[in-house]
Amino acid sequence: MIETEIRTLIQQELPQLLAHDATLRDFIVRSLSEYYAGKPDTESRFDRVLNELERDRQEQARKWDTFNQEQARKWDAFSQEQARKWDDQMAENHRMDKRFNSTMGAIGSRWGLHSEASFRNGLKGILQDSFGVEVINLNEFDDDGDVFGEPDQVEIDIIIKNGVVIVCEIKSSIDKAGMYIFNRKVAFYEKHHRSVTRKMVICPMVDARALPVAERLGIEIYSYADEVENL
Repeated sequence: MIETEIRTLIQQELPQLLAHDATLRDFIVRSLSEYYAGKPDTESRFDRVLNELERDRQEQARKWDTFNQEQARKWDAFSQEQARKWDDQMAENHRMDKRFNSTMGAIGSRWGLHSEASFRNGLKGILQDSFGVEVINLNEFDDDGDVFGEPDQVEIDIIIKNGVVIVCEIKSSIDKAGMYIFNRKVAFYEKHHRSVTRKMVICPMVDARALPVAERLGIEIYSYADEVENL
């Protein structure tokens, strides 16, 4: 009962005493300082907490920047490596394409030459052995360069029977320029030997642009769908 009255009395009188009695106020502050931090100490602790939080934030930001820079460096290195591999692969593919085209071109060229030679030999055998036709494979040097524009070897197939002279070009394919060259071969033969009765091209693949040239030059064309008339 007495403690309750004393507590009530302190609660009523203490605020007024503290307001007017500096000695009592200092005594109370000193007595409670071990239980409660003062304002300067509280502010100092709060500042330390804020400083620690700021240092943690800066450290995390530094680590994040370092991580991002490392990832960017790795990505750049990866991209450069992939680009180098792609360039190497494209270069290798290009080299393979060139080798393939060169190989196929060589095979096609040999096939064409062998086909021409086989057909020429077969035609010669048939005409000479079965029909008494003279077949000549003429190979002469053009000193004046009338055919190719400069001195070179000229090969011409000649078919002769009963005074009829046919100059025959047997090719696996022929274009517009080839038609002009053949016509100059005929002129070369007439210049050094005799007049020609017929000019004939036997070829499975004839460039469409060569057709009007052949017609204008009087060259007969026999392709895969044509039949050669009787000599």
